[in-house]
Amino acid sequence: MLNDNPAVSEATREKVLNAIDELDYQPNPIARQLSIGRTLTIGIILPYLTIPSYIERLRGVQKTLADSEYDLVIFSIDNLSQKNAYFQDLTRKSRVDGMLIVSLPPNDEEADHLTKSGIPTVLIDSDHPMLCRIVADDIEGGRIATRHLVELGHRKIAFLSDYLDTPFHPAMKFRYQGYRELLEQTEIPFNPDYLVEGERGRISARIMTKKLMALKNPPTAIFASSDTHAIGVLDAAQEMDIKVPGELSVIGYDNIRDSAYNDLTTIDQGLFYSGAQGAQMLLDVLGNRITRPCKKYVSLKLIKRKTTAPPPG
Repeated sequence: MLNDNPAVSEATREKVLNAIDELDYQPNPIARQLSIGRTLTIGIILPYLTIPSYIERLRGVQKTLADSEYDLVIFSIDNLSQKNAYFQDLTRKSRVDGMLIVSLPPNDEEADHLTKSGIPTVLIDSDHPMLCRIVADDIEGGRIATRHLVELGHRKIAFLSDYLDTPFHPAMKFRYQGYRELLEQTEIPFNPDYLVEGERGRISARIMTKKLMALKNPPTAIFASSDTHAIGVLDAAQEMDIKVPGELSVIGYDNIRDSAYNDLTTIDQGLFYSGAQGAQMLLDVLGNRITRPCKKYVSLKLIKRKTTAPPPG
């Protein structure tokens, strides 16, 4: 009777509506979900929820879903076992109607399981041909950042990152690949001392920068694989009284909000847009407007600010 059933007479409908108004009745969302056989819930699995780049993507997802019928449930993971558990548990239809997976590339077995589960799934910032996905060409992004420094005249360019060999956030490895390729194209020898890896975060980046700048032949430029790392580089330079960009150029990656506050040169990869587009892609899959695996690239853009300049001398 509450769903405009044509079998209900107008008089009966009027009585029910009056009773609803008098009792201030609110429909039970759980009962509605049971009646339609759906959870009306979308799950999003992502690592390191406190990292600014993931927060920005999450903002994009929430913006798209705000006007939809779906609620968003967040599953943040810190280790590989949690990832495996969520990939298994959330593919049961009683949990969610659809899934977004951020920066956690599934292997072939996991992608096959996700596909066979019948739960529509979209990847954001990772790639697998069996699933729909929103990706950035991080190899090209690494080339763009390195090319900018080379065109300024730098030849001693370091790459600073969290650990490259990780099941999380494989983009770091691709950015490094782009860095190495551009050095090779411009015939600049790679110096192994200029590759530093460590724990994720600003504090770790500060420690790694001090290690780099203590070398007998320190770099004149640092390509930090994320803006969070780059801001840690700026912290270290300030502590060491190294002028940026007069003595050291710094470029980051992501274009998070803090990069503008710090006048940081960076690579914009449309974080908010990728989250919004990933959520829209999932809605299109749920609505049968997309019926086969699809792939969409986000654009990359060099944002020139005040932390890069020609090398000293």
